[in-house]
Amino acid sequence: MADRPDRTDRTDRPASASADAAYTSQTPHVPHMPQTASRMAASLVVLRERASGMEVLLLRRAVRANDFSSDAYVFPGGVVDAGDRRAHGVCDDLDDATASARLRIPEGGLDYYVAAIRECFEETGVLFAQDVAGTALDPQRLDALRAQREALHDGTIDIASLCQSSNVRLAPRHLHYLSHWVTPLALPKRFDTRFFLAMLPSDQPVDVDRIETAAHRWMRPQYALTHADQLRLLPPTRKLLAWLDGMDSAAQAIATASALREIPRIQPRLAQGKRGRWPITPDEPAWAELSLVDPAEQGTGSYDIEPGRIVTLMPGVLRVSASNPGMMTGPGTNTYLIGGGPQNAWAVIDPGPDDAAHIDAILRAATGAVRQIFVTHTHRDHSPGARLLKEKTGATTYGMAALHDEGQDTSFVPDVTLADGDEVTLPDGRRLRAIHTPGHAANHLCYGLNEASLVFTGDHVMQGSTVVINPPDGHMATYLASLEKLAALDARWLAPGHGFVMDRPAQRIARLIAHRLAREASTLAALRQVGPASIETLTPVVYADVPAARHAVAKRSLRAHLEKLAEDGRAAVSSDGRWRSLEATDAA
Repeated sequence: MADRPDRTDRTDRPASASADAAYTSQTPHVPHMPQTASRMAASLVVLRERASGMEVLLLRRAVRANDFSSDAYVFPGGVVDAGDRRAHGVCDDLDDATASARLRIPEGGLDYYVAAIRECFEETGVLFAQDVAGTALDPQRLDALRAQREALHDGTIDIASLCQSSNVRLAPRHLHYLSHWVTPLALPKRFDTRFFLAMLPSDQPVDVDRIETAAHRWMRPQYALTHADQLRLLPPTRKLLAWLDGMDSAAQAIATASALREIPRIQPRLAQGKRGRWPITPDEPAWAELSLVDPAEQGTGSYDIEPGRIVTLMPGVLRVSASNPGMMTGPGTNTYLIGGGPQNAWAVIDPGPDDAAHIDAILRAATGAVRQIFVTHTHRDHSPGARLLKEKTGATTYGMAALHDEGQDTSFVPDVTLADGDEVTLPDGRRLRAIHTPGHAANHLCYGLNEASLVFTGDHVMQGSTVVINPPDGHMATYLASLEKLAALDARWLAPGHGFVMDRPAQRIARLIAHRLAREASTLAALRQVGPASIETLTPVVYADVPAARHAVAKRSLRAHLEKLAEDGRAAVSSDGRWRSLEATDAA
């Protein structure tokens, strides 16, 4: 059939996640690669329930030369054929208008359901169908239909003809729309794939076609995820398996999928990193930053933060990260450079730790003179580098000196002490505004670059993590107020002291505030449950969701929460260090 892909070239049609095969590529990057149109595709995630729990059907792709997804485990699926539309008349209990409404498209929604059923049948022999009386297919009837799979596969017949000649009706009502993925723009073969979820009908046996599929396995989602690299699972497969792993049973997964109403369109952005070119999805750390560094989505950005690597975030704004990764610093401390312009002069924000190699990396990034050094706060991963950088450049330092000694770089004393709202003209003519945001540290400053709608947040807002509030320099109520202050700014981007640039500042800050208030509620609940109690006793109760290895750090923030509750008149501490709730109990 002319409208179907060449059956001898399996790289021309998506596998598994139908489009899974198109999500990674070994093709060298070509700048400004023209976008290719995406082809409609459908994929079917098939479940069964066993005594050991829910299992999902995964197919091992046949090994083929020049096919990146060779030998990968995938879901059944493939492109939508013109013949799939001709099968509307052999579908029971679902019409095109209803199917299209579910997929939120004007028409042709039923094509995707039919394609998912057909591809699953071609590849596995499992058929979501019934006879004209509505009865499940018996083994003999199914075997007779399976005998025609090769003709269906090579296009000699289409699915409508097969059903009509066999008095069989397709059963798309058993499929539940689950997810929508589109191949990244940078790849030459692109697919617009709808994923469906269904229970294996009547315990039909799986019989793979041995053409595009070499073998099959039923797996627990957690097992597949644990062995994701060995199974060569591609991004949509991994994401959907992770979703399934959160379900207690196949029945719960089906019920949850059937209740879904808003299914987002996911189009990953291709990026570079330690595992090669890889698609990044909206829930991953690098997502927002990639729209800055690679707006054409050609795969030139990175999903890794590498020490010493110069990243151009926007014109005249660079980032260089220090080689100090760890539990408290994430991938390392970010140093930002602002400048260029006619004089090729630069300002530096947060020179980082006392590390000569990092200072040298900053100077390599600043192709001209460094005139100004700004410090967000005096924790030892942010300000100590100012001394050496000033020695090498003679730059003027700005910020606030430490207000407490514990954990602080007390040697940093700025040439110019900044206050909230102060503005400084940068070497390139832009203006940087100081925003006093105490809470994590009493002397914490964020810096707003209004021309870029960008705020450098230091440790006030970090990417992928909440910050430690460590009294007495840290103060929880003040921290929450500072978050509200930052959320009120008209900023588009947040550049944190650790991690990637973030978008949607107000939404991200709202989540941070909600997290802190939820932890406060957990603290009150723990006081009612085990109080009066010491911080040592309360910590594993309040932070039950945090690994025990981090409880020593969590104690600091717990103290800050308790002190806020005391300030609010909701808790008190006795002379022996035991905390109790002052709120009336239900029994009272």
